Amino acid sequence: MAQQVFAYIIHKDGVPDDTALELIAAAEKLDPDASVTAVVAGDGNELDSVCNEVASSCAEVWKIENPALAYITAEALRPLLVSILPKDGIVLVPHDHFGMDLAPGLSIKLDAAYLPDAVDFEGFDNGELKAVREEYSGQVSTHVLSDISEGAVITVRPGSFKADERKRGEGQIIDKTDQAIEGSLPAGARRFLEIIEAEVGDVDITKSDILVSVGRGIEDQDNMEIIFELAEAMGGDVSCSRPIVDAKWLEKSRQVGTSGQTVKPKVYMALGISGAFQHVGGLKGTPFVIAINKNPRAPIFQVADVGIVDDILDFIPELTERINELKSG
Repeated sequence: MAQQVFAYIIHKDGVPDDTALELIAAAEKLDPDASVTAVVAGDGNELDSVCNEVASSCAEVWKIENPALAYITAEALRPLLVSILPKDGIVLVPHDHFGMDLAPGLSIKLDAAYLPDAVDFEGFDNGELKAVREEYSGQVSTHVLSDISEGAVITVRPGSFKADERKRGEGQIIDKTDQAIEGSLPAGARRFLEIIEAEVGDVDITKSDILVSVGRGIEDQDNMEIIFELAEAMGGDVSCSRPIVDAKWLEKSRQVGTSGQTVKPKVYMALGISGAFQHVGGLKGTPFVIAINKNPRAPIFQVADVGIVDDILDFIPELTERINELKSG
């Protein structure tokens, strides 16, 4: 494929988001011979730190720097990207709230194909890309054939591609600010006001190395006790999926997912959790995922390192007992 592949990099406090390496892995799955160009926008020393970090994993980094981009809105960024991206380029963007805001309009401005929420790529031939998407909360995989010969904007679901953390050298950092910003930035209808941090409850699950996470498979509030007993035996903390918070069995600060907390544990145990993308989207890094669910087709098994088909109400007490026996022996 002769088309150039770009990855838009999201970052915070001078650190690239975990999706950065995932997008690079997605680009290489799309085209093993691709020379990936990262695009980074922002302001100040933090932007330079991000560029230097990303440059170790891709061929080039295109930088757009301006004080007005200290906090970026999709509305402000879109015309800047249109100014620098080639019309037939392939642009990969994370499928998160920012990417979903940015990508559709960007594809229109570039007159390019738009492919949202891709979880895998299965082939590229004669300008046509065969991609995989998930429907019905991950219960069904669909295969989508898209003509991307004239360019495309593709949002990639976080966590779908395994990040390669190997350093591959030093890519070239190219300042594209002048080309992107001709004159002053457009005012736009939206402007940044402030960041309101989520409240931290009695346990900050974003700092936990081991999370024992529970979903609707626990069935009843009275059964929650076995989850806390397992977490104590494992030396971890209890987290949950949204149905548990909606039922008011645990506080919002313990919810993992796109509408909850983003976590980066070393071990993540998903108990009775179906694994819809809204939940899995809250998992970052490369945790060791253990899934226990009585539904063998639960989407969580697609991301699990170890999958066990069983009723958690039967399995968890036995597991807790066995762990305590090993600890005492």
